[in-house]
Amino acid sequence: MSAPLALRHRAEEEASPLPDLLARADKLAGTVLLGDHGRRRAGIGDDFWQYRAMGPGDSYRSIDWRRSARGDANFVKDREWKIAQSVLMWVDQAASMRFTSDDRRLPRKADRARVVALAATILLIRGGERVGLTGWTLPPRGGNPQILRLAEAFSTDTPDEYSAPEARGMLPHARALFVSDFLGDIDPIEAALTKAADRGVRGVLLQVLDPAEEAFPYEGRTIFQSVGGGMAHETLKASELRARYLDRLAERKDRLDRLCRLTGWQYDCHHTDDSAQAALLWVWRAMDGGKA
Repeated sequence: MSAPLALRHRAEEEASPLPDLLARADKLAGTVLLGDHGRRRAGIGDDFWQYRAMGPGDSYRSIDWRRSARGDANFVKDREWKIAQSVLMWVDQAASMRFTSDDRRLPRKADRARVVALAATILLIRGGERVGLTGWTLPPRGGNPQILRLAEAFSTDTPDEYSAPEARGMLPHARALFVSDFLGDIDPIEAALTKAADRGVRGVLLQVLDPAEEAFPYEGRTIFQSVGGGMAHETLKASELRARYLDRLAERKDRLDRLCRLTGWQYDCHHTDDSAQAALLWVWRAMDGGKA
């Protein structure tokens, strides 16, 4: 095969997952109904949003006397926040994310992480926000071309067994979404969230696990091997490892949850046998500051 043909073949192989990922993410994003602005918030702007009862901190100059005259309470008029928010994404692309316990029935963790993150990206950009990657490679931007850039970035696998969030390039007071199985070294995760909190960045940490990783349904002679092939462990009585494994997993999840609460983030664990829509809805509400 000539060099140009080989290059084209490699390029087509690299690009082939993108249309499917974009189609699935766009379909998933369509399950979340948006108004004219997907993340409506009170703030600086010209467009009326809603009336609400006057509360502490509101000045008398903000009272809408015409609306207040209809009843006994004073009402103020909220306007819609129109300043675009910067949202930083990190989606784990390491080998551990390519695990599935049942490739006929369950998606790989990476597939679920990518489609949920890209669907959230589509919603955010259509809602007027700017979205990019943590680090310096792809700063936050709006528009459909940015969706394609992020789809391409999310689709790239890395050879590392485990990965950790990129802590550089955290824009002050931005929002962030980190998606991973978070089964590697927890110290870099803690460092990234601490650095983010120091810069006023608030966000969402979505842990994606295969149901077998949650249940540990193994018995008898079993060889455990990492997806990347760099680690392996053989045991004759896998069931004897179950209690210790489940204790360590519970400890990890609890530590992630406590870390998020300490830094002002929100944490949730999603399993690949649950619907992608459920994960996206939780992420969307959490990104908007609500409770899922």
